[in-house]
Amino acid sequence: MSGTEERNGGTRRQGDAPDATASVNPFTEELGKRLADTLAELDAVTAGVTKVQEELRQATYVVRSRDRVVEATVGPQGQLTDLRFLDNKYRTMSPTELAASVLEAATQARDSMARHVMKTIQPFTEPRPGLPYLEGFDIDWADIFGPGGLEEPSGPPARQGSASLRDEIHEDGEE
Repeated sequence: MSGTEERNGGTRRQGDAPDATASVNPFTEELGKRLADTLAELDAVTAGVTKVQEELRQATYVVRSRDRVVEATVGPQGQLTDLRFLDNKYRTMSPTELAASVLEAATQARDSMARHVMKTIQPFTEPRPGLPYLEGFDIDWADIFGPGGLEEPSGPPARQGSASLRDEIHEDGEE
């Protein structure tokens, strides 16, 4: 063997760099760009999901019943974390009335938390801009949270807070 090879009408010695025009493959280049874009988007989504997880771990909702007798607080999974009876009004109520107030406040707080979770996660379910090959996906929120989580509240809005700030939140006109 002489140490040279015949290629594309020219002679190349062993150890010489390959012809630059022969090494550029438009398909490989496009695939590499798409892969780099996808990995960058994946990194951004991963960072976003991590931030959302931290936010949701700390989230609480506080709701008062319409009769302003009961205040219910729920955590990020809709679990009841606190229940307060306000101004001793409950002492004059029948057990049925009190139970209805407790259920109303707890249900509204849970449904408010469900809407908050849906709103927070929604951006991660949609197709990614600039990456048409990454489609979004549908989540059956009603299956996860029940139909109440999809309905808008009919009463006063729920308050979002945290356990450490709960005592700092006052209704208008109350001290």
